[in-house]
Amino acid sequence: MIKAMKLDCCRYQNSTSQMVIVRCVGPDAFFQERVLFPFDEWTFECPPQSRLDIWTHGLSGAELVDSIETSSVCLEPRPENQSCPAPN
Repeated sequence: MIKAMKLDCCRYQNSTSQMVIVRCVGPDAFFQERVLFPFDEWTFECPPQSRLDIWTHGLSGAELVDSIETSSVCLEPRPENQSCPAPN
């Protein structure tokens, strides 16, 4: 039996002038990633207690720029069975 997972709705904006890879890592092997160009925005769903790892490419290869809890980028609570709002 597959158990439904509660998901938070979050939004992250790449406020840097570099392309970044944003990896969302959560409990129960939850994982997703997206490439964001400068000033791009990503609206996504993830389980509570997830984190975002922000990576960029430096001279020596991939570099971890930042790691933040998704609770800091969560949008307002939404009613059950309603999807995340589309980005503006």
